[in-house]
Amino acid sequence: MSQSRTEAIINSVHRPSRKVEYPTINGKGIYPSEFYGQNVLTLKALSKALPKPIFGQFLKQVRGRQHLDKVTADAVAHAARVWAMERGATHYSHWFQPQTGTTAEKHDSFLTLKTGPADEVYVLEALSGSQLLQSEPDASSFPSGGMRTTFEARGYTVWDTTSPMFIQPGPHNTFVLYIPSVFISYNGDALDEKTVLLRSCEAVSKASSRLLNILQPVPAGVPPLVKRVHTTLGTEQEFFLIDRSLYALRPDLKTCGRTLIGNLPPKHQQMEDHYFGRMPTRVLAAISEVELELTKLGIPIKTRHNEAAPAQFEVAPIFEEAVVAVDHNLVTMEVIHKVAHKHNLKALYHEKPFKGVNGSGKHCNWALSTDRGENLLDPTVKPETNYRFLLFLLAILHGVHKHGGLLRASIASAANDHRLGAAEAPPGIISVFLGEHLNEVLNSIEESRPLKTFSQPHIQSIKVGGTVLDVKVASLPNISRDLTDRNRTSPFAFTGNKFEFRAVGSKQSPAFPVTVLNAAIASALEDVTNALLQQKGDKDFVTDADKVAVIKQFITSTKPIRFEGDNYSEAWAQEAEKRGLPNIRGSVEAFSQLRLDSHRDMLIKTTGIFTESELNSRYHILNERYSKDVIVEANTLRTMVQQQVFPAAYEYRRELATSAAALAAINVSNAPEVTLLNRLSPILTDLQSSNENLLNEIEKVMELEHEEQAQATYNIIVPLVERVRELADQLEDIVADKYWPLPKNTELLFF
Repeated sequence: MSQSRTEAIINSVHRPSRKVEYPTINGKGIYPSEFYGQNVLTLKALSKALPKPIFGQFLKQVRGRQHLDKVTADAVAHAARVWAMERGATHYSHWFQPQTGTTAEKHDSFLTLKTGPADEVYVLEALSGSQLLQSEPDASSFPSGGMRTTFEARGYTVWDTTSPMFIQPGPHNTFVLYIPSVFISYNGDALDEKTVLLRSCEAVSKASSRLLNILQPVPAGVPPLVKRVHTTLGTEQEFFLIDRSLYALRPDLKTCGRTLIGNLPPKHQQMEDHYFGRMPTRVLAAISEVELELTKLGIPIKTRHNEAAPAQFEVAPIFEEAVVAVDHNLVTMEVIHKVAHKHNLKALYHEKPFKGVNGSGKHCNWALSTDRGENLLDPTVKPETNYRFLLFLLAILHGVHKHGGLLRASIASAANDHRLGAAEAPPGIISVFLGEHLNEVLNSIEESRPLKTFSQPHIQSIKVGGTVLDVKVASLPNISRDLTDRNRTSPFAFTGNKFEFRAVGSKQSPAFPVTVLNAAIASALEDVTNALLQQKGDKDFVTDADKVAVIKQFITSTKPIRFEGDNYSEAWAQEAEKRGLPNIRGSVEAFSQLRLDSHRDMLIKTTGIFTESELNSRYHILNERYSKDVIVEANTLRTMVQQQVFPAAYEYRRELATSAAALAAINVSNAPEVTLLNRLSPILTDLQSSNENLLNEIEKVMELEHEEQAQATYNIIVPLVERVRELADQLEDIVADKYWPLPKNTELLFF
């Protein structure tokens, strides 16, 4: 084994653990609720820092009733600076989400120079209202998809007042004040993920409120019962944690986030003993510190556990409004990364960092909630007569049915291609799982028949809203059974009072998938509302008969999107084709969905979430990022083979040849050495040829542009990378371990 690899393994075993003190008061432990959100400038904190009239004006702006005037902006900026500096902040930053898959920030000091009456220059700390509201980063170095040329550099970050400001640790015991922001071009086009997400939430709110107020009309002159509907989101975050010293010896992990060479270890996840197992001590220490930091940031992490693959873990938060939930997910990823670093661990967010074991997803649990606190996806005890629930449910089915291809495009990436459909994650077919009970409810309404009774000998009481199970152990209580089972193979599953969009990749921001989902649902809600109004005709209000008629109409039209079986099976692919559902296997094909008139009209004309230039830009950026990701991987693999794999194999072959010659010289059988040489040499020859072919094809593909490059990358480079890897992995299996310079998956996955 190489010296550096040996030292890394030894260091991973003998490294001392990091100790972190849990918050206390007078030496006694305190509840997490007592320091929850202490690093967040909440509305409550602002209300204490601002005069009551100023705070009232600010609240009107947050709720979209008026623009922020200069006096209010200056007052809020002053309060924010004082609050942050009292906690050790020296800088502030507009924190935004460009279309790079990550976040961006530029730090500015509070330090300001002022000139006095006698031209005397003096120093003070300040943050003005205009500085709080907007900043000007260089937009030329961020993806724009051709909306602007490189020399047109001006862009603006604008404070999103719906997301609270917060502080995070900087260097040397200082802090930085973070101002959540949107990012727009000089002409006002969205250059980020957040602007379109905010628009989509507004579209869903408007469409939902319209439907609700038609279902529950109020007399003229009386305010509507529902003024706003919130999109709520809970994002389960999966990731791998590996030792940093071993990570440092893997150029592929450092550059690409995944191993491009490496065989499965003899034991990986086939024993099914890692899921929900005991966390390794180092990992538990790191995740506990992550939770501590997130609690201070007001991020409600609820769950932590081992995932299915070795070295794979998950954390999950409590539901929040979607925009804040997306912010919190991105902060969570950053905090995991930073804290893992302190524990000499490396967090891997790639959707498939290790070939052959489960990849990582980001399950987005999505629902709708009114400003009165009602979950619109709660079926209640009798969903068959809960017409409001059924209309919203069917609107969602309708939206997913009409725009399933667009939803597939929203989760497409070079990384997620390795995960989707790999018998561990949903395939490229978008379908919806409802569960036995809700399917029976819809079928019974469509067929105008009574609801079937679900009778099983072990169930004591039956109700559509859930059942009670008797486990027949006297010391155990009866347990409640949920309305539906869980279908882990479904890309979009109803899970009791929400939908789980399971196909989202672990590395990507949830903003774009949720934006597309919101857009599809907003458009579908308008279709349902218009159908109701048409059914109502000249009547004063919508009757139950009108509701049932529309419910039946959409039950029939959305039937193809409902599937209760195994989404991984080949039979489902064949059935989906009969139903007319698209089976989109790769990202480049998925991106083309953004060019279809039906999807474009919905995103641009019906909902107004994108402008035409913004959507065209998004299409070009996605294709460009795909090409770059794959070409970077190809060049990394090619270099690793040339500089690390070949030298190790050549040295081993030389030793074998020397040994074989020496044995032959003394008339001792050298058959084992010759056999290995005969296995090794053809692989080396094939690998040399494949590696050179890969280089030549990369050069050809690099000469292409835009969609042509992305398509050629998918058709040519991806298969060549897979072939080079296959041969390199064969060498890893043959070459003696002492010559192999790269830490193997056994070492990376188990520590």
